[in-house]
Amino acid sequence: MNLRSQAFAILFLVSLIAAGGNMALQSVLPTIGREFGLADTLVAGAFALSALLWTVASPVWARRSDAWGRKRTIQLGLGGFVVSMAGFGVATTAGLEGWLGAGVAFALMATARAIYGLFGSAAPIASQAYVADRTTAQERTRAMSMLASAQGLGTVIGPTLAPFLVLPVVGLAGPMYVFALIGACVLAWVWRSLPSGEVPRQARELTPSKGLWKDPRISGHLAFGVLVTGVQAVNISVLGFHVIDELAAQGMSATQAQPFIGLAMFAGAAATLLAQWGLIPLLNLQPRALMRWGAGLALLGNLLSVAAPDFFAVVVGYALVSLGLGFARPGFTAGSSLAVGPGEQGAIAGLMMALAGISFLFPPVIGVALYEWTEPAPFVLNVGMAGVALVLAFVLRGLRTPPPDLPDRDERPAPDVQPASQPGPEGAR
Repeated sequence: MNLRSQAFAILFLVSLIAAGGNMALQSVLPTIGREFGLADTLVAGAFALSALLWTVASPVWARRSDAWGRKRTIQLGLGGFVVSMAGFGVATTAGLEGWLGAGVAFALMATARAIYGLFGSAAPIASQAYVADRTTAQERTRAMSMLASAQGLGTVIGPTLAPFLVLPVVGLAGPMYVFALIGACVLAWVWRSLPSGEVPRQARELTPSKGLWKDPRISGHLAFGVLVTGVQAVNISVLGFHVIDELAAQGMSATQAQPFIGLAMFAGAAATLLAQWGLIPLLNLQPRALMRWGAGLALLGNLLSVAAPDFFAVVVGYALVSLGLGFARPGFTAGSSLAVGPGEQGAIAGLMMALAGISFLFPPVIGVALYEWTEPAPFVLNVGMAGVALVLAFVLRGLRTPPPDLPDRDERPAPDVQPASQPGPEGAR
């Protein structure tokens, strides 16, 4: 697949908008919770419900993307995102304007998130499988990293725009309305311009990969992924409350702290993009190196957050964690994709999305509950998880050795691929 093609641009934008909208929502959610007078753990619980449904639905959409084709599945997922964001915005407005009680409004907000949990995973699953269907083994890591960088860019755009979208009429619901509208426009572009996502015939004829999560080829990647995405989920969920409380000591209200939450999220997202757009192509880092560096940096960032005395240290710690995840996520995603054959790419994409759901199922609620108990506690938990992930990256055989040659895939580099001493666009082998 040509990474400059219109098809890749569309897939890139689908991932960007979904990530941007969700991070914009994550940016304003702590402030909404404080305005409603809700417990922090209850706010985190709304995302846990969505994550549970995401985890359950992801394998279903992986199978459906094989049966229906990638394009149709992408449309379904993007449609779920639009409905969810619009519904969340309406519920937020109703609560803030006093049309509904805070409890009823929050229940509707949780319902809107549940819609995203049910349908939202369809789009990234089908997008990842679409790219895997159309890339060689030599191209896979770079293509997956570029697709992952769309999420990184979305995490820059979302929290950066969120403070400017808190508009006079709609208030804190503004970001949800704007991203719902943008998502609807992208959905129309997908319907009109994305080439058919038909799965190659040879892949359809292979045996479905039931129970793939237990397969030793990828079980190590999944274990590593659960740990590092759990670290990320805790950091993201705690960040807004942490910033609000640090600035409250200086006399700022939760609403006044909103731009600073956006600034902290911007710093983290910029660090992710630095990894995925700058350092990975420059250094030709392959999956095992990406996982090692990623876990190490996440560990370092959380160690700093344990002792963070002020807003500046909070931002730097979060940026280090985000830099690490910018390495780690494409590392275990591309590594697991390369470890299996073409007929299992849809199943692998489904597992990766289910893993993303699992990471936001329990860790955010646990992290926020620990934060309410004592400020350093969630970061101490993250130090432990990142440390275990780092050990796995060095100890597990499947993570410290390249994937084996498969009968239907030639792992040898193409003649025009530059040697390892000369970093090139396809990466060294």
